[in-house]
Amino acid sequence: MWNKLQPAVQKETKRVAIYTVTGVVLMWAAFLILHLIFPAKVPFDYTVILGGLGGGFIAVLNFLLMGITVQKVAADPDEEHARLTMRSSYSRRSMIQLFWGGLAILVPCFQFVAGILPLLFPSFGIKLKAIIKPE
Repeated sequence: MWNKLQPAVQKETKRVAIYTVTGVVLMWAAFLILHLIFPAKVPFDYTVILGGLGGGFIAVLNFLLMGITVQKVAADPDEEHARLTMRSSYSRRSMIQLFWGGLAILVPCFQFVAGILPLLFPSFGIKLKAIIKPE
């Protein structure tokens, strides 16, 4: 499947994965530091690790699915069909994130902040890159 993606989609998905992994590692470091300062209030255990892994996976998956959809829409000559495809993709991806957020909050093996925060990392990484090194 990866080989069928356009080079631009592959490149940007790799970038987003790097931003997300970097954000998750920094988040884990922040949890550890806060846990050392406030051990009774801020956890640092397997729930933080699992939350970060799950949230990071969903964040990268969301971006990959968006890239696949954009690739399909760009090849679709029917503008109305393309618009519906994009809208449908957005709805499905939002539902995946919402479902993950619910799991992260309700299932005790995930620390909910560590599970939800990584969903913001791709957007933050893209914006930070644009500020630091505009193309």
